[in-house]
Amino acid sequence: MEPKIDDGRFRELMTESDDLQSDAMKGAREGLNSYVEAALDARHERRRQLGIGGAIIGAGALSAAALAAATPAFAANSKDVMALQTAASIEVLAVATYKKALTLPFIGGSSANGVVKAFAQRTMAQHEDHLKGFNAAVRKLGGKEQTEPDPKYAPVVTKAVPTLTSPDKVVALAITLEDVAAQTYVADAGLVSTPELRQLFSGVAGVEAQHKAILLAVQALLKGNLVSQIKLPPDAAKLPAAAGSVGFPDTDYPTSMASPVSEGAVK
Repeated sequence: MEPKIDDGRFRELMTESDDLQSDAMKGAREGLNSYVEAALDARHERRRQLGIGGAIIGAGALSAAALAAATPAFAANSKDVMALQTAASIEVLAVATYKKALTLPFIGGSSANGVVKAFAQRTMAQHEDHLKGFNAAVRKLGGKEQTEPDPKYAPVVTKAVPTLTSPDKVVALAITLEDVAAQTYVADAGLVSTPELRQLFSGVAGVEAQHKAILLAVQALLKGNLVSQIKLPPDAAKLPAAAGSVGFPDTDYPTSMASPVSEGAVK
C-alpha cells in the first residue's frame, strides 16, 4: 500500500524547490541579458575603432578586413557557447531519462510511491526549464541550439534502461545524472568568461545539487527497507541515524565527473 502523504508538508517542500528554481532562472536570465547587451556594445565600439583606423590608413581593403576581424566577443565557437551547449545536452538527457522513468509502473504508474512520482514529475519540468534557459543563452550568444543528448552519458543511460526493474535502480541512475550536471555546472562557473554566465551556472548547479540530495535520502530509505518512510513527514524515530546527513556527503562539491565544455558542443 502506498504510504500516506502529508499534503501540506509536501506542498511546502515543492514550494521551496520551485523557489530555488525560480530564483536561479530569473537571476540567470537577467544576468545574461546584461551580458549580451555589454558584449554587443563592446563589439560595436571595436568595429567603430577599427573603421576609423582603416579610414585613416586610407586603404579600403585593409579597412574591410579589419571590420571582418571585429567578431563578437561571444563568437559561436567560444568556450562560453560550448559550455552552454554541453549543459543543454546534459539537460536533454536528463529530461529524456525522467520521462522514461515516469513510464515505469513503480515510478509514474499505479504502484508508484506518491512522493517519488511527484518528485520525478517536478524535477523533469525543472530540467526542461534549464534546457530552455541554456539554449536561449546559446541563441543570444550567436550559437546553435543543442537538441541532442550528451554524447558521453547517453550510452550509459541507454545501457541502463533495460535494467531499470525497481525504484532503487532508477534512483541510482538519476543520482548519477544529477551529480554529473551539478559537477559540470560547478566547474563551468569557474571557466566561463563573465560574472553573468557564472551566475547562470552556479544557480542551476544549486538546483541539481538539491535534486541529488533528495535522491540520496530516498536511496538510503530504499536500501534500509524503509519504503514506508518515503513520505512527508517521515516518522523521525524510525529513520536511520544518517538520515539527516546522507544527502550531503561532500564538504566541497566535487568536479571530477564534470563534462568538458566541448563535450556536447554543436559541431
